[in-house]
Amino acid sequence: MNSYKKIRKIVNFTEEEKRDMALKRVTTLKKKIKNYIEKKASIKTGFDIQDEYSAKKNLLLKYFSATNKDWNNWHWQLSHRITNVKNLRALSSFPDTVLKEIETVQSTFRWAVSPHYLSLINEKDPMDPIKMQSIPSIKETVHTGVADPMAEEFTSPAPCIVRRYPDRLIINVTNQCAMYCRHCQRRRNIGETDHQAAKTDINAALNYIRDNNEIRDVLVTGGDALLLNDNMLDWILTELDNIPHVEIKRIGTRTLVTLPQRVTDELCYILKKHPPVYINTQFNHPREITPESKTACDKLASAGVIMGNQSVLLKGINDDPDIIKKLNQELLKIRIRPYYLFQAKPVEGTMHFVTSIDKGLEIMKNLRGYTSGMAIPSYIVNAPNGYGKIPLLPEYIIDKHNNKLHLRTWEDRIIEYET
Repeated sequence: MNSYKKIRKIVNFTEEEKRDMALKRVTTLKKKIKNYIEKKASIKTGFDIQDEYSAKKNLLLKYFSATNKDWNNWHWQLSHRITNVKNLRALSSFPDTVLKEIETVQSTFRWAVSPHYLSLINEKDPMDPIKMQSIPSIKETVHTGVADPMAEEFTSPAPCIVRRYPDRLIINVTNQCAMYCRHCQRRRNIGETDHQAAKTDINAALNYIRDNNEIRDVLVTGGDALLLNDNMLDWILTELDNIPHVEIKRIGTRTLVTLPQRVTDELCYILKKHPPVYINTQFNHPREITPESKTACDKLASAGVIMGNQSVLLKGINDDPDIIKKLNQELLKIRIRPYYLFQAKPVEGTMHFVTSIDKGLEIMKNLRGYTSGMAIPSYIVNAPNGYGKIPLLPEYIIDKHNNKLHLRTWEDRIIEYET
């Protein structure tokens, strides 16, 4: 109370003077956001490219002799992923240099792209953020980084389990994804074929949770957990519901981005039976936010599912404060709360995506104060060897002397604050 009284200065101003001060302040604030407002329209979302999307969609439907009903069927999308250069050549205008790079990379790292996600690519742009996340690059053959920077094999006390914290853990239930992201942290698990974990192994994981009553939070992931069939997902969630000390279930999925057709009425019916259910997803660029994604999110929200986004900071894709700001603002519009912005992990074959820590801190500095707090994620670096997440922030405490702090505001004003 004392510090508040000292900071608060009561000065008598006329109403006209106070209004004049407010208007001057508004002028300053407008100047601070002017550059973003001018740039914002040039950062496209998936809603802004619907003509291009429809044209590519029609090409794919014709190529596969399919219908709109097929397109909206997630099983069709999954079974018609583009996984070889022959199909990609017929369905795209990528130059031969790109196709040859893919042929070189695919002998080491598997790739697959859903028809939906392929339709979002701007093939004329060699630095297209959708292409860079989905189409192999020769840069992946530079074998720097490590296969398992999180040391998951040393933090797995039971089949399918990864445990790095006292009260929560992960169950890895499948290696399958609708698209194999080029920056994937678990690309070592992709293998040559899709498979879900054996039911005996999942049962062993569930038994581990039953035997450890401090576990209150379980993340079901993979791969992509929503590529399990409905019955298997329902069974896992039911088993977790029946463990008294499990308070919440989380599902790790990127299908809201790469395969939004997966969010069916049947799936939502299942999820609605098992509250509270949280979904962790990963949108990395505004172009990934499409009408199909919004429809999926509307269904999930109606089923009582709470959604959070975990972006990965990727060089050349989203390492720009304005792109991250636009992404997070657009996510809030479809009812997804920005949760984490992850520093890219030093995974083998993905080091060309890794930015500096300074870049991440710069982005965070340009979010705080410039957009609503709900649109600001935590910037996270994962400690090597499975020692957990480390939040990083720009420096706001300048120094401390006795009971006084010198603090930096979002505008770089230095203020004195008595503690």
